[in-house]
Amino acid sequence: MNKLLYKVEGVTKDIIMPNEKIRILKGVNLNIKKRESIAIVGASGSGKTTLLHILGGLDRPSSGRVFFKDKDLTSMDESQMALFRNKYIGFVFQFHHLLAEFNVLENVAMPMIIRGTTRKKAYKKALFALGLVGMEKKKNQMVNTLSGGERQLVALARSLIGEPEVLLADEPTGNLDGENAARVAKIFKNLNQDMGLTIIVVTHNMEIANLMGRVLTLKHGKIQ
Repeated sequence: MNKLLYKVEGVTKDIIMPNEKIRILKGVNLNIKKRESIAIVGASGSGKTTLLHILGGLDRPSSGRVFFKDKDLTSMDESQMALFRNKYIGFVFQFHHLLAEFNVLENVAMPMIIRGTTRKKAYKKALFALGLVGMEKKKNQMVNTLSGGERQLVALARSLIGEPEVLLADEPTGNLDGENAARVAKIFKNLNQDMGLTIIVVTHNMEIANLMGRVLTLKHGKIQ
């Protein structure tokens, strides 16, 4: 039986405006097991990205608690949170944020190089990560010569190089055509089933959502 990975208890998130306070999340309770694949869907403004950022330690709740492997993320300071993200989390965003002045291999290796890994080891790990997404043959190409779908696959490889336990993806196919979106979705499914990676995807694409093991709908700041 898969172990509990996340436990979210009564999480709220407020946005403070000049004349008002807007509550984005309104008491979210959620359990996520290791090796699950989950899609979070809902209308724009329902709090999907906010919840994803809280799970990834990029944001903090206004109230409530988030546990990861029994560790309380809400009690961590910034340096502890950075270590948590570094060790456990891989992020994929709608915009790939690749560095145009570097080739594919260098872009994927960059997180490991920044951590102080030798270039030889970082490139070896980058090549393996590119193989997971079927992009190893493009390793020497400059990223600005790639298609949009290929760039997103490189960004996905970059998120995997640190061997995270959890992959958090925010609208990863939002800028892709149907064929490339299906390709990314299939890779997500393979990463979950073959490598045991826990995957949580925020998406408007129900075809991708339905490939995940569980679909959660956020409405008015709560999981329905």
